[in-house]
Amino acid sequence: MKITVIGAGNVGATTAQRIADKELAHEVVLVDIAEGIPQGKGLDMFQSMPVEGSDTRITGTNGYAATAGSNYVIITAGLARKPGMSRDDLLAKNAAIVKSCAENAFEQSPNATFIIVSNPLDVMTYVAQKATGLPRNRVIGMAGVLDTARYRTFLAMELNVSVEDINAFVLGGHGDSMVPLPRFTTIAGIPIEKLISQERIDSIVDRTRKGGAEIVNHLKTGSAYYAPSASAVEMVKSIIRDKRRILPCAVELKGEYGLNDVVIGVPVKLGKNGVEQVIEIELSDEERAALHSSAEAVKETIAKLRVFD
Repeated sequence: MKITVIGAGNVGATTAQRIADKELAHEVVLVDIAEGIPQGKGLDMFQSMPVEGSDTRITGTNGYAATAGSNYVIITAGLARKPGMSRDDLLAKNAAIVKSCAENAFEQSPNATFIIVSNPLDVMTYVAQKATGLPRNRVIGMAGVLDTARYRTFLAMELNVSVEDINAFVLGGHGDSMVPLPRFTTIAGIPIEKLISQERIDSIVDRTRKGGAEIVNHLKTGSAYYAPSASAVEMVKSIIRDKRRILPCAVELKGEYGLNDVVIGVPVKLGKNGVEQVIEIELSDEERAALHSSAEAVKETIAKLRVFD
């Protein structure tokens, strides 16, 4: 098992470390254009493996030849958000970066499954899929797992309970238009509205939508990376081990939820073939309208792309 992580910044390096710590692959290749950075970080991580008890070998490189034959490619490369910057502000620069990364990685590993973490997430997943020409089951965006983790965290904080007892998911685009679904949220099987007032639920939903920006505003010079890397690795783990977890991920829709030709977050079954199934749940009129509004926002952003002109 060989996994390539493109981008040796905070998200990419932490993702590579988590994969190695969990011994999910025999080899992890860390790729970055910055000379010495992936090599140094890779060597440092590899030297931690005797302590962790993992035999995963980690190497760093500035090119793509060493990535040949990868089973999975995780793209984290791109510019990080700064305070006051929306995900859409990153569009032009990150689209060009992700397109190049996807094309180069696909040339070396045409049988790989791609997981996209770069922002704006839904659009970058679209870019990677178009750049590689792969079917939707093999190009998957990470964001829904992250957004759901934030939602579950805030609920655990509110109720002072274990995060393990919170079952929830967030649909839609990775941004202000995301669609948390309180109606499908339970605490140890108990519907959320039995435990929290509607006012507090609305507040938690709003904080979830702004979860990434909240961290950016704290950090000042960077964006989140611990939770994003953990979310990407959860997806990889489900696929590698054929666990068939039901996780919210960004994927191209082909009529599901009444949507076509757009990449957006919905529940999917992740197994050995990547996306094994898109799970279509019955939404209320209000929830469906919110999802369609989120999809329209993603489509509008896709329409601004110039990398394939």
